[in-house]
This record gives sequence, C-alpha cells and structure tokens, in this order.
Amino acid sequence: MRILVVEDDPDLNRQLRETLSEAGYAVDTATDGEEGHFLGDTEPYDAIVLDVGLPEMDGVTVLEQWRKDGHTMPVLMLTARDRWSDKVSAIDAGADDYVTKPFHMEEVLARLRALIRRSAGIASSVIEIGPVALDAAKASVTMEGNSVKLTSLELRLLSYLMHHRGKVVSRTELIEHLYDQDFDRDSNTIEVFVGRLRKKLFPDLIETVRGMGYRV
Repeated sequence: MRILVVEDDPDLNRQLRETLSEAGYAVDTATDGEEGHFLGDTEPYDAIVLDVGLPEMDGVTVLEQWRKDGHTMPVLMLTARDRWSDKVSAIDAGADDYVTKPFHMEEVLARLRALIRRSAGIASSVIEIGPVALDAAKASVTMEGNSVKLTSLELRLLSYLMHHRGKVVSRTELIEHLYDQDFDRDSNTIEVFVGRLRKKLFPDLIETVRGMGYRV
C-alpha cells in the first residue's frame, strides 16, 4: 500500500515516514499544503496522513479541494489536542478519521489499517483466501497455519492483491501502489514477485489475466 504523509514538522514527518516504511508501506512525503495537494491530486494513494496546520495551504482546504475534485482516498487528519474546532472542520471537509497530537505511532498505524480495510470493504485485519492468511496488523502471512517468510515488496504485492480480491489489477496499478516516488520502478519486477509468491504459497493463488493484469 502507498501512503502520503503531509506534515510540516521535519522531525514528525521523518518519524512518520520511518514508522510507515518499517510497517511495509511505500511512503511519499510533503512539507506544505501546496505540495501535498499536488501529490494527492496526481498520484494514486491508498491513504493519506494530513496535518491540519500547514504552510502555503492549510490541511482542511487541501482536503476540501481533493473531495471537490472527486478524490475518495481515505484521509487521516492530524489535529491539535486543544483545538476541537479543527476536528469538526476536518470531518466536515471529508476526513475519514483524525488523531490528536501528541500521539503514539501505533495509533496512527492502527487507524490507517482500519481506513484501508474499510475502503476495501474488509472487516477484519486478517484476510483469508484458501489456506493463505494475511494479518495486516502483524504484517505476516501464513500458509495452512505455518508462517511464510516474504520480502517487504512481496508482502506489499500480496497485500494489495488480497485487499482487492476478485479484481483484475493491472501491472501499472501495482507499480503505482508498491513503490514510492523515489524508487526506480521496473515493471518486469512485478512478474518476478508474482512468480516468487506462487512458489512460496501455491501456484493458483494469483491468476494471470492475459493482457490485463493479475487477480487473486
């Protein structure tokens, strides 16, 4: 899953990026509202962490513009603890959830996982397809109850496909959601990862839909 973090505090921005990257997400960052608005408007994100108090363009205005332009990605707002009005404005602007500062990183991760699950129509943090179970909270995969070791990119690919079960996902869409902006993207690696997952799990888990993409 690919996440955008829009936060002007450099330390918090860095901490969020590191935490989300360690949790297995591809992460892009922005430090002001204009840059954040541009990225959210032009790149396909699975969720966005957006601070209310931003330079150039405040978070609420950014979110209002995204929603006005038809963008429906889940947005988690970061608000000040003593500004209840920020929370009301954020929800009215189209935020899906909010966290008040200061916060624990574990709470941000849990709320993001919930937002991504809900946007995919999934109720539980554990997704099961046949003998394969993906635990999004633990970033782990089991096959018939036995743990399967995956690389971070293999896990991202499997997670994205399982969150979109039954949907044909194009190679382009996978590339856009597996890698952050700075990554050297190569479409051929998708075939490599799919091949590895078929060997580590079972051959029929991921179906190749010729000329269109992949489906679980």
